[in-house]
Amino acid sequence: ADNSGDEEPASQSDKSELHGTLKTLSSKLEDLSTCNDLIAKHGAALQRSLSELENLKLPAESGEKIKAVNERATLFRITSNAMINACRDFLDLAETHSRKWQRALQYEREQRIRLEETIEQLAKQHNSLERACRGAPGLSSSNTGVTSTAKGSVPSAKGEASDEDEETEYFDAMEDAPAFITVTADPKHHRRSGSNLSGASEGHPEDWNLEDSVFESSNQSSYNESTCKDLLPKKRRRTRIPDKPNYSLNLWSIMKNCIGKELSKIPMPVNFNEPLSMLQRLTEDLEYHELLDKAVKCESSTEQMCFVAAFSVSSYSTTVHRTAKPFNPLLGETYELDRLEEFGFRSLCEQVSHHPPAAAHHVYSKRGWTLWQEITIASKFRGKYLSIMPLGAIHLEFHSSGNHYVWRKVTSTVHNIIVGKLWIDQSGEIEIVNHKSKDKCQLKFTPYSYFSRDVPRKVTGVVSDAEGKAHYVMSGTWDEKMECSKIVHSSHGSTSTEGKQKTVYQTLSPKVLWKKYPLPENAENMYFFSDLALTLNEPEERVAPTDSRLRPDQRLMESGRWDEANVEKQRLEEKQRAVRRRREAEAVEALEEGKDYEGYIPLWFERKVDAVTGELICVYKGGYWEAKDKQDWSSCPDIF
Repeated sequence: ADNSGDEEPASQSDKSELHGTLKTLSSKLEDLSTCNDLIAKHGAALQRSLSELENLKLPAESGEKIKAVNERATLFRITSNAMINACRDFLDLAETHSRKWQRALQYEREQRIRLEETIEQLAKQHNSLERACRGAPGLSSSNTGVTSTAKGSVPSAKGEASDEDEETEYFDAMEDAPAFITVTADPKHHRRSGSNLSGASEGHPEDWNLEDSVFESSNQSSYNESTCKDLLPKKRRRTRIPDKPNYSLNLWSIMKNCIGKELSKIPMPVNFNEPLSMLQRLTEDLEYHELLDKAVKCESSTEQMCFVAAFSVSSYSTTVHRTAKPFNPLLGETYELDRLEEFGFRSLCEQVSHHPPAAAHHVYSKRGWTLWQEITIASKFRGKYLSIMPLGAIHLEFHSSGNHYVWRKVTSTVHNIIVGKLWIDQSGEIEIVNHKSKDKCQLKFTPYSYFSRDVPRKVTGVVSDAEGKAHYVMSGTWDEKMECSKIVHSSHGSTSTEGKQKTVYQTLSPKVLWKKYPLPENAENMYFFSDLALTLNEPEERVAPTDSRLRPDQRLMESGRWDEANVEKQRLEEKQRAVRRRREAEAVEALEEGKDYEGYIPLWFERKVDAVTGELICVYKGGYWEAKDKQDWSSCPDIF
């Protein structure tokens, strides 16, 4: 069912293949007919010979045997004639039904083409109406606010907020959680947020006293964190990279033979890449690390969960314009980001497997938390879109409380691979579990729908404790901001159309936990990199010789020398293939000698069974930062 809508209309080659099959069947039937004629001819001759033998004066016993043989020969000839007739009937039936199926298939193709043309026409008309609406005088400020939310992306917000009662806001139902509604705690002071998210009352200031110290600081500084970044820098980081060259390339000529294949196995020129590796993209999840620094200060585990949930959503904010593919890391490639003096954390990634591609990541913060993960990327190209499924759990532990959070990433989809402007969507659900307190947060990433009136890229969720009692409602968008509303009362409401009873949550006014930093000036010509992304590939001294910053094809691409980068990329990939062939030969040799062969062993990580999830995961075993201090990289492989 997943592939049924992705097949292109059949070409002339499909019809010729069908006719060729029928022609082959006919040829085989003719062969059978020839065999039947030979059987009949020789069978008749055999029967004549047997009849002649019967007429001879032979002992009675011999005559009986000859007669029995004659009967068997007759039965054999009858059976062969029946087989030939059955084959002829089968061919006639196949030809008849083949024509029927061909007509039915052609009808369905024509219907689909007409539907696609209709949808395309409707989309064009809708875009024209939107442009006319934006340019019309007297446009309401609320509608302008909604439009600006989706600025720069293909799918945009369509129209005003829902026509529901202004006192309530309806959230989408979750698959594994009851549908819910939020209402304001004090309707007299009700206001609707400008981002078309959940409406909430101003409430009373004293209602938030329990968590004001952390939440309020988050609300005040969330948008201005970028200015705070520069307060304690020990080193001036670069703020721009060379502009992206304007090279044209026919995508379809490369991709048409790759449908259904694993993306990591498709040879791609650097024209489709951005000058960062997958290890650097993984490190980019730490852009809003201050959310975890604030979570350390939370006294309540459910309050802390809100910040962890906001952090899990923030990692997708960099993807909204980033449609280029990161470089596939070479086996043994590493990437470090040492910001211990500036922001209190240091991060290390290593590519621990090539097929399937898997990266291990470890982050230590002296401000009270540790994060680790092993992510395997599964991806499929389906002709019209590309699905990217990150596999593996993300672990986060706070040192003082011992709270241990685990969650997994959602599916990313790149649309309009062949025709149109590329755009990215995130869809699915994230369940964050605190394995110490058993608190949970269920987040739903609503997939984009052309006919939906929801805000694009919407994320909603509920934070509940071990008993299942809801404490906070999370709402926002994965590309802009996340808000948190404290629940003061919950009750059962009306039954939804699916037959499920909705839960009504009465909340206080939402507090902004996270808001995306604005992109730097000229970002559209610098691969839409954020301030952090611009510094990730900046050359640094004393890093390991396997560090992504030292990868030559990536460095050449960043400098705008794409032709040289493509040559270098092919050299590196061939070098890696040679190493893999040598390793496979060693494995065969060990097997022949009856010895065990361990295969590739990661340098800085080791495989262990995780005590929480029970999964085999690569965890940091130590030694990297000590090797850096000593500048002893003798154990590093030669991969570049």
